[in-house]
Amino acid sequence: MVRSFVDKPNCIILAISPANQDIATSDAIKLSREVDPMGERTFGVLTKLDLMDKGTNALDVLEGRSYRLQQPWVGVVNRSQADINRSVDMILARQKEKEYFATSPDYGHLASKMGSEYLAKLLSKHLESVIRARIPSITSLINKTIEELESELDHLGRPVAIDAGAQLYTILDLCRAFDRIFKEHLEGGRPGGDRIYGVFDNQLPAALRKLPLDRHLSMQNVRKVVSEADGYQPHLIAPEQGYRRLIEGALNYFRGPSEATVDAVHFVLKELVRKSMEECQELKRFPTLQSTIAAAANEALERFREDSKKTVIRLVDMEASYLTVEFFRRLPQEVEKGGNPAATTVDRYSEGHFRRIGSNVSSYVNMVLETLKNSVPKAVVYCQVKEAKQSLLNHFYTYIGKKEGKQLVDLLDEDPALMERRLQCAKRLELYKKSRDEIDSVSWV
Repeated sequence: MVRSFVDKPNCIILAISPANQDIATSDAIKLSREVDPMGERTFGVLTKLDLMDKGTNALDVLEGRSYRLQQPWVGVVNRSQADINRSVDMILARQKEKEYFATSPDYGHLASKMGSEYLAKLLSKHLESVIRARIPSITSLINKTIEELESELDHLGRPVAIDAGAQLYTILDLCRAFDRIFKEHLEGGRPGGDRIYGVFDNQLPAALRKLPLDRHLSMQNVRKVVSEADGYQPHLIAPEQGYRRLIEGALNYFRGPSEATVDAVHFVLKELVRKSMEECQELKRFPTLQSTIAAAANEALERFREDSKKTVIRLVDMEASYLTVEFFRRLPQEVEKGGNPAATTVDRYSEGHFRRIGSNVSSYVNMVLETLKNSVPKAVVYCQVKEAKQSLLNHFYTYIGKKEGKQLVDLLDEDPALMERRLQCAKRLELYKKSRDEIDSVSWV
């Protein structure tokens, strides 16, 4: 039990040994030597000097010849059992102790440095010198701890105000903190926004390349579509209806990649909302508000996705609803270049004729594809990314502005563990500040 105290480097050790026993076998000296081998904080105390055998003394110990310590040895004479039985008080006991050392032939020359009163003054002086030496480091530690506690309190947030207006301001301020982090993700201040560009630069082109256009424009399918479009009356020059059906059918394939692009960007935006929620430290103290804002943000993203899907489908439908006239104007010219119109009648059902139709349709579809590769990302950014940056929480602001005091309080319900942590942190901060003031009020010069 004693060792648990004397092990501490700030502990002053009083190694008390009876003078009428061999100092070499002293348990106190042995223990102090183990925990304080240099003897810097050990004070040797010899008791029972008045009970030593006649003709013997403890000068070798008291003068440091028998066992040297950095601090001086002090001899004391306490009340005897007879004094205790006679109820001799401590004042009289201290007086008798002084008389003993003053009149002792062995210790008279050390009388001014012996006795319990001298030991108390010596320890007090040593304690003061130790404190004075360690005041700078103690002050530094206190200041550092105060800074850490203040930072932790800022991190935990100040207590919520009671006033409804202040509560509404707190909620809006927390929304702005979340929105700021979300925009940083989109604009490159934080990671994640670059994944949207990855959708446009990699995912969309890869999806377009996988479209089954080769199968759609195969010789067999071109012949089938053109023949079905002609009906009972075969086309005379260029199979316009066949061209239209082939082009519309090919463009219809573009719907899938366009919608997939919208969904992929929507997934990225939802992930950025989740990450922003995790990174917004201020919101963590209000779980209900955090989940409410997250739900409002995701609902807004769903609305943006629906608008975006409608827009990209319109882009595809617009390309299919009106074909470029110049494309069809080239077709009669190609027939005329053949030189013999009668020959074209025979060629109408030849492989070369259908191959030429497939080639023409492929050229037109590739032209539209290049257009959509640029217009679909623009539509997605305009309908989803830009809207998310500018109006992600607009509906929530309208919703929260209609709430009454009790409903605002429900949103600002804190985690009880966090409230307790803040209370303990505030108490510790107050205690450390008082300690600093106490130290500053004392002159240590």
